[in-house]
Amino acid sequence: MTSLAAHLTGIVTDAFDAEGLPPELGQVIVSNRPDLGQFQCNGALPAAKAAKANPRLIADRVAARLRGDPVFADVSLAGPGFINLTLTDAFLAERMNATAADHRLGVPAAEERIVMLDYGGPNVAKPMHVGHLRASIIGESLKRLARFVGHRAIGDVHLGDWGTPIGMLISELAIRRPELPYFDPRREGGFPPDPPVSMADLEALYPEAAAACKAHPARMEEARRATAELQAGRPGYVALWRHFVDVSIAGLKRDFAALGVTFDLWQGEADVHPLIQPMVEELRAAGIAEESEGAVVVRVDREDDRTEVPPLILVKSDGGVMYGTTDLATIVDRQRTHAPHEVLYVVDQRQHLHFEQVFRAAARAGYDRRPEGGGIALEHIGFGTMNGPDGKPFKTRAGGVMKLHDLIEMASGVAFRRLEEEGLAAGYPEAERAEIARMVGLASIKFADLSNHRTSNYVFDLERFTRFEGRTGPYLQYAAVRVKSLLRKAEGQGFSPGPIVPPQEVERDLVLTLGRLPDAIAQAWEKRAPNELTEFAFALAQAFSRFYAGCHILSEPDEAVRASRLALARLTLDQLVLVLDLLGIEVPDRM
Repeated sequence: MTSLAAHLTGIVTDAFDAEGLPPELGQVIVSNRPDLGQFQCNGALPAAKAAKANPRLIADRVAARLRGDPVFADVSLAGPGFINLTLTDAFLAERMNATAADHRLGVPAAEERIVMLDYGGPNVAKPMHVGHLRASIIGESLKRLARFVGHRAIGDVHLGDWGTPIGMLISELAIRRPELPYFDPRREGGFPPDPPVSMADLEALYPEAAAACKAHPARMEEARRATAELQAGRPGYVALWRHFVDVSIAGLKRDFAALGVTFDLWQGEADVHPLIQPMVEELRAAGIAEESEGAVVVRVDREDDRTEVPPLILVKSDGGVMYGTTDLATIVDRQRTHAPHEVLYVVDQRQHLHFEQVFRAAARAGYDRRPEGGGIALEHIGFGTMNGPDGKPFKTRAGGVMKLHDLIEMASGVAFRRLEEEGLAAGYPEAERAEIARMVGLASIKFADLSNHRTSNYVFDLERFTRFEGRTGPYLQYAAVRVKSLLRKAEGQGFSPGPIVPPQEVERDLVLTLGRLPDAIAQAWEKRAPNELTEFAFALAQAFSRFYAGCHILSEPDEAVRASRLALARLTLDQLVLVLDLLGIEVPDRM
């Protein structure tokens, strides 16, 4: 199936073609003048310009063909040649019944492609904080969306686990606990299976180690030396690094699970370390990499560049490698291991130049080609910042970076208070109330973030985000819960949904909104913009609210009409739950 607009586009395209006009001009959109028609086509104007003819006459010829189609209740013209279209109620009922019977709710499945999503990006030994929020929830939403569209989506957390910060930790621990066997240079194995540090230890160690390295050049040199020995394979350091990674991943999985975010791959920079030296040698042999002031670089500038794009540094003059080197090697690994059609990097917009350099280097080397043929589309999905009331990146009241766990706890607490203020979930068991508050708190955070276009900055305002009215996650959850309650009451009275009959005036707006789901999902995926889904969900919730207030449902005496309205309610619920799930938002059974 397709959306109503897409279905009508097919009909109008044929009419343009039959008149000898470019068929692509038959594009139909939802009308911006609903008083004139439900849909409109503006193609007569460009057609007339190309043909040097009167647009009104061209529109009239197309309209004459459309008037014979039983789909249309009315075809009219406005202005210089706008074609306004209104559908028959019988056709709308037919489409709604087909949509309700379709397990995909009318959304067509795309041809499968392998799509990898690189998002999350936390560092080993560091607690997750609000700076990880946007990458995590935007990436998770796009992954869910890709899977629903019909693609094989693979989410990779891409840990920062192999650079100088690890050397800082190793050298700091060596100073504090030199007796540990990991620091014996003669020891080749037999290291303890249990880690010598907890996640809490790592969280305390890293900032102290970083501060010491920043203050003392000699201390920084120790960290660099430890990093080099780790990357050279010193057994004790490798064993200690493995402990750091395992402890960190256990903590990260808890934080991501609390956020409702999952990954298929828990790989990091270290996983591609063995590929780096062969890759650099290959690029040098091919003349793609060259020496420059003691470093090895790949030049990626182009003649049509409006601003300077510096070379990608693969190996520094001191022999160290850069993030760009690791990212390029990761593309090689993904090309060989997964052969994706697309790789989406959900990373802060401020990293755009970095990814431009990496992607251009991959193109020069041919790493953006699938082994069996065809290209790999490498795309940076940039996003703006989550800011505080001062317009700067969000921090705690004390001025520090807020841990993600603390943010989730704070949101749950505010949500619990909101439930009490609204008289919701009153009298429920305490555990159930806490679970509803958790869902509402997360919905507040996620919807507030995803309802903005991802490239926009936004101000974090938890008091506003947790309201049960307006454009918020809790409002949409409550809208879905209200439909659930209606359907439970209907079942309790022996009523059930049935065939959808031609809509009356009070039902028509809801029906037309339900017909827009395929377009909303297609636009969200094509634009990599979950805010398209938030817009649709809010419009659907409002349309149902007007429907619910404007007509009898359980009290409707006509059995067929009552069953039809219950079917519309169930279809509304199914679409709301689907879209909210694509946003990573859960819906409670009751409130």
